[in-house]
Formats: sequence, C-alpha cells, structure tokens
Amino acid sequence: MGHGDRSNIVAAGLLLLSVVTLSRGASTDLERAEELYQRTDYRSALNILLPLSPKSAAVYALIGKTYYMDEQYKNSTTYLEKAVTEDPLNSSYYDWLGKAYGRRAEHSCFLTALADARKTRESFEKATILDEANLEALGDLFEYYLEAPGVVGGGIDKAENIAARIRRLNQVEGHYVLARIAEKRGDAPMAERQYRTAMQLAPGDIGRVIDLASFLSRRCRYQDSEELFAVAGQMAPDSPKLMFARAASYVQTGRKLPEARALIQRYIESRHTPDDPSRSEVEGLLKASRDRDVSAPGASF
Repeated sequence: MGHGDRSNIVAAGLLLLSVVTLSRGASTDLERAEELYQRTDYRSALNILLPLSPKSAAVYALIGKTYYMDEQYKNSTTYLEKAVTEDPLNSSYYDWLGKAYGRRAEHSCFLTALADARKTRESFEKATILDEANLEALGDLFEYYLEAPGVVGGGIDKAENIAARIRRLNQVEGHYVLARIAEKRGDAPMAERQYRTAMQLAPGDIGRVIDLASFLSRRCRYQDSEELFAVAGQMAPDSPKLMFARAASYVQTGRKLPEARALIQRYIESRHTPDDPSRSEVEGLLKASRDRDVSAPGASF
C-alpha cells in the first residue's frame, strides 16, 4: 500500500469520526432540549435547538412544538412545515402542524382564518391517513369536525365517523367521544352515561373523573360535581389538571371565585408539563374570574 493510499484511509477515518462525533453531539443536544421542553422551559430549549446545524426532521419538529407551547404560532408552523418536508411520512409531525395552524386560525382575521382552518383540517386528515392508529391525531380531527363550522369542513356527521374509528382502537376514549357528541346534540342523559362508562372502565384515570365532574358542573349539578372533584383530589391532590379544571368550573358558573383564584395561583406555582393547560389559558381564566367579580351584583370597584 502506497503512502497516498494510507493518507486517503486516514482522511476518510477522520471524516467518519467527525461525522459520528457531530451526530452524537446533536443527539445529546436534542435530548437535553427535549428534557427542558418537558419541564416547560421553552426559551432554554430553543436556545439549544436553534443554533444546531444541520437540523434533522426531529429537531425541526421539536422547535415547532416548542414555539407552539410558547404561543409563537407563526414560528411554530414555519418549523413544523420543515419537519414534514424532511419526513413526509411522520403522522405526529402532521398532527402538530394541524394544531399550530389551528391556533393561527383562532388569532387571524376572517379571510386568513379560513385558509389556516383549511390547513388545520388537511394536516389532521393527513396525520390520520399516515397512521390510522394515531389516537392523538384522531382525537384532534374529531374535535375539529365537531366544533368547526361547515364552511371550513366541520360537521357532526364527520365527527361521528371519526368517533367510530376511535372506538375500535380504544374503548375508554370511544365512550368519551360519544359523550362529546351527545353533549353537542343536547342529549344530557346520554352524555352523562357515556362519561360515567368511560370513568368506570378506567378507574385509575383522574382525567375521566375530571371529565364527568366538569360536565355535571356545566349542568348545574354542583353537589355531584364537588363530590367527584373530591374523589379526584384523593387520587392526585397535586394534579395541575385538577386545579385548573376545578377553577374553570367555578369561573364558568360564577361560583366560589376567590377559591377559583387560589386554585389558579396554585396551578401557576405547580410543576406542570406541556400536557397541562397553557399560559394563555391560565391568564384567560384568571381574567374571566375577575370579570365575573366585577359583573356580580353588589360588586365593589
């Protein structure tokens, strides 16, 4: 073997080593950013992710999700579009892209909102085509069909079709979506039966207890609602979801507003995750509680 051949082998080896080192470094940074994301330290996660070069689909997706959670929805769609371009077969990326366009639609003017709503629906539909068992995407598409007006592709009949798919995949979630449909139709007895069945089938799931308690509060059955919230409190007294849901039930019905604000404050001080209500939801609930106080008879200014 000549000197030139040895040099080429050494050079190739050094190049391979540098590629492996960069790959490991990027992987470590991604894991660290994911950890910060799960702790809701979104700004610190972005500080790690944005300088990374080159960026993989996973990095683009996490940047998009992080911007979403930080309520920067335009930036979120920009990076999630890059993620689906890099990995066009990833169902989860399309689902998140739909979520981001949905938020943009909520904050846009009418014409822009129509376009964003269309992209929301198309992204959710694409996610459910790519992975027919993606329950999160199916749930998002179900909520879109259930709540969106027909002009942007919504419709309760479409929601029912998605509900049937969900029921085949997950019995508990299937009863939940049937409850949502019944409530939308104004069939309170059927909705209650479905919420109760979901709770009974998943006795350790605090979310199912909260679902029923919140429903009963909306029906002005406050004692029954309080009993269920108490059960949820025994299951997980420090649950951020429970704090928020209980506060929301009080604010929506104009009851126990000081207690609602105390619960909101506890929520703010608690250690929560990206799956818990967002900053804007908390701020909106707090504002609503104050507005309720001001509008109450005999309120002092």
